Amino acid sequence: MPRPKKHHNLKVVQGTARPDRDGPPLVDLPLVSDVPAPPDWLPNAHAIKEWNRLAPILHANKLLTEAGISTLGQLCALHGKIVQLYAAGEAPVASMVAQLRGFSNDFGLTPVAQGKVRPNGNPEKPDNPFAAIGKPPAQKR
Repeated sequence: MPRPKKHHNLKVVQGTARPDRDGPPLVDLPLVSDVPAPPDWLPNAHAIKEWNRLAPILHANKLLTEAGISTLGQLCALHGKIVQLYAAGEAPVASMVAQLRGFSNDFGLTPVAQGKVRPNGNPEKPDNPFAAIGKPPAQKR
């Protein structure tokens, strides 16, 4: 069984990154300009409440794209259905819980997934505090 690929950021830190080994470029999907209203097909109030909770968070972190709106809707609809089952004293089937967990991971909403999801768009590049390490100090003229 082949070893899993090391994340590019780890290669950069370790000094083993090579441009000829970079993977294909990531797709840059268009971000939504404003927080969208919940779709009218959401099945219940719990789903709408979850949409109103998650959509602003994802939008603020540049994780909500035009292509991801329907997936967010599915996540919220599934969340609403699971809450209804719990409220009725029933337990959801394991596949529903697993699917909800998968949707949550896709948006980086679990602690483990937060490190794997990168914001979309072109954020301003912060200054690199390590850029001057190893460079000779600038000489005054």
